[in-house]
Amino acid sequence: MPEGQYYIIPIQGFPKKQGNTLDKQAIAFWIATGFMLGNDSFYEKVKWDEMTIKQPWYYKPKETTLQKVTDRFATLFETIVKEQLNGRKALLALSGGLDSRTLAVALKRIGADVHSYSYGFEDSFNETKYGKEIARAAGWIFDDLKIEKGYLWDKIEKACEINLGYAEFTHPRQIAVAEELSKKGDVFMLGHWGDVLFDDMGVRDDLSFMDQVQTIKKKIVKKGGLELASELWKIWGLEGDFETELNNRISSLLQEIEIENANARIRAFKSLHWATRWTSTNLSFFENYAPIELPYYDDRMCQFICEVPEKYLSGRQIQIEYIKRYAPEMAAIPWQSKAPYNLFNSHKHLTLHHLPYRIKNKLINSWREYITTKPLIQRNWELQFLGKDNDEKLRHWLFENPALNQLITKEIVEKYYHKFKSEDSVYWSHTVSMLLTLSVKMTLLQNK
Repeated sequence: MPEGQYYIIPIQGFPKKQGNTLDKQAIAFWIATGFMLGNDSFYEKVKWDEMTIKQPWYYKPKETTLQKVTDRFATLFETIVKEQLNGRKALLALSGGLDSRTLAVALKRIGADVHSYSYGFEDSFNETKYGKEIARAAGWIFDDLKIEKGYLWDKIEKACEINLGYAEFTHPRQIAVAEELSKKGDVFMLGHWGDVLFDDMGVRDDLSFMDQVQTIKKKIVKKGGLELASELWKIWGLEGDFETELNNRISSLLQEIEIENANARIRAFKSLHWATRWTSTNLSFFENYAPIELPYYDDRMCQFICEVPEKYLSGRQIQIEYIKRYAPEMAAIPWQSKAPYNLFNSHKHLTLHHLPYRIKNKLINSWREYITTKPLIQRNWELQFLGKDNDEKLRHWLFENPALNQLITKEIVEKYYHKFKSEDSVYWSHTVSMLLTLSVKMTLLQNK
């Protein structure tokens, strides 16, 4: 691979300077998806630096077996983890998923010094219990952290200064805990993007190009985002129709990836654009307080993925096999998204075997809400936007900020705020989040 090229671009490259003219087309795409497309910025003629680098994604699968490909993965992944850690004390987030669990196995096998943690919402289900069990199996210290309601408001301007508003910041919970955690270790070891690299994209390998475009659009456009972006597109007097232009933009970016296999091509697209412009952007909240390392971002890992047959990437087979083989005690802990099943029996998920658990779980949650009269917090925006105190601060940023109204009228803001409050809060939460992010961003730009 030529020197200086990257499969997934890390956190560098935010455009630091301002331009003379806002790029309303780029902002519309950003509102619909939550991140900038390509090398767009908030200003015309101001671009991200790294996207000028030609990306080396390809798909050349090598005939192999699951056992052999898992052997290769184990050797490569543990080598990368050991090199990245370089003798430092790791700060490791543990969840009930596979990416952090896979990273936990590697850290345990190389004898790393680890301080582990997990965080859950206030007034929510017990999100941290599986992480705690994994830490116990590994013999590590574990912090069980609670993210309190409204944690964002005191940090919101600081958050925008850190990621410069290039991705919405109402979702990353690390804002609330990164500073405290940074005092307990040397480096954040992060398992981001493993779920994309080690799974298929849920389509046929021979899916047509135009169907790939539509698949990507469905994956990246958030609920409510298309409606708000389309309306602003018209109000701003931009040429053409927003949805048509979005299709054209995705098509143009996808054509740059010379891969025939649809799953591999969509994975490459997500890694080049979504990972680089959303995941990487918000990882800056960790990096602001301590160094970070990303084993799944490593070029060697991405190159490995380019040579694995899709049949072994589907269903997270490689990670599951690795954990079962080298840490059966961790494999026996329930997989959160398929609870109560673990990595040995997860095939029973969503079968008739699973029905009693689903019924029991639903009854328990309904009874809890009835007894406490509090809804179960399941999403980040619920922690930020619901309740009287949160609503007052939200309204302040949406309706008392002249900087926002220079770009979006109060009538439009009021319309989508009302939809969020009076119609479907889940569906319209993204639009409120983007309006909030834009409000803080416009204030930051005005004060520069």
